[in-house]
Amino acid sequence: MILEYYRPDKLEDSIKLLSRISPETIVLGGGLFINEVIKEPIAVVDIQELGLDGIKTKGKQLDLGAGVTLQALLNNPDCPLALKDAIRHQENYNRRQVATVAGTLVAARGRSSIPGVMLALDAELEIVGGGNVSEKIKLGDFLPLRKEKIAGRIITRISLPIDIQVAYAYVARSPADLPIVAAAVARWGSGRTRVVLLGYGDQPIMVLDGPDSDGAEGAARDAYSDAGDQWAKAAYRADIAGVLVKRCLDEIAGSKKD
Repeated sequence: MILEYYRPDKLEDSIKLLSRISPETIVLGGGLFINEVIKEPIAVVDIQELGLDGIKTKGKQLDLGAGVTLQALLNNPDCPLALKDAIRHQENYNRRQVATVAGTLVAARGRSSIPGVMLALDAELEIVGGGNVSEKIKLGDFLPLRKEKIAGRIITRISLPIDIQVAYAYVARSPADLPIVAAAVARWGSGRTRVVLLGYGDQPIMVLDGPDSDGAEGAARDAYSDAGDQWAKAAYRADIAGVLVKRCLDEIAGSKKD
């Protein structure tokens, strides 16, 4: 239940509201996270007037305002194709119209495709707190501590590289279902390779970030060796994780040849 609603047009005013001890006050972007997860009475700060809905390409980097909707990102020509696949997989058309990029990262779960691909891309967030003091933090460092990191602060920007190769592959019970197992793999021109798995647990996990792809398939299998739940046995997930990582690596290798 929403006790209080605010729609400030200044970032500092928003942060003052979010810094209150009582009532608990959180950011309102698209509203999906609040509607589906938050059950306690809260106050909300709507960020629509803060100008955080822009997308800019700066050289080899895509800068996203926190309020950019998933549909706007999907429509952007510089959005990596694998990330577009993840957006279509995770959210349907109607939900993409309202869900924001920042809200999607805050609400990330183990089966969340979009944060998984962004983690492989080594995305970076900018978070602003009191006194307009900003902090830049990698998504991999943000996800485990997201509740603490956004307390009294606002995510203003998400940046990700667009000059690297990235692939996304998944297995699900049906094309419309969230993944039982999925892999996102990114490779830089230097050979640096990041491998992320999703489909299990509280958040996507990075299982490899190295100078090359050596050992990627084995690292994926090891990471999911105990990943059993009501959706799949651990042995199945471990085997499929290795297969999907190889599929992603083969896709990247094939696109490089093209």
